[in-house]
Amino acid sequence: MNEELAITIGTAAREAREKLGMTRAEVAERVGLVEPAYRRMERGKVLPSVTVLHRLSLTLGLSPEVLLGTAPQGTAKKPSRAPLLDAETAELRRLLALARKLDAEKLDALLHVADALTR
Repeated sequence: MNEELAITIGTAAREAREKLGMTRAEVAERVGLVEPAYRRMERGKVLPSVTVLHRLSLTLGLSPEVLLGTAPQGTAKKPSRAPLLDAETAELRRLLALARKLDAEKLDALLHVADALTR
């Protein structure tokens, strides 16, 4: 493993995640990793696969070149797709994560409550 590259990717990912106000668990879920595996990657202990690197790029709104440390700062183009839920608050992302765990009946009840609260 290229330790220097792993540290570069992990540092860029951590800085972008923190800037977006996301938790490690949120990023891990979006890129298809369990949180402990994502944590090891962010700490520079493992290198991500190409697929995970691509998903990480989309999720964090960074170009692969920035993640790999091959682009000069401030000049790298961002991916064409915006990061998922980029403009939303941490509270809304948490609510969405909780809602994904609900069965159909409970999700319907949550929708009714949310509808009533917005009136």
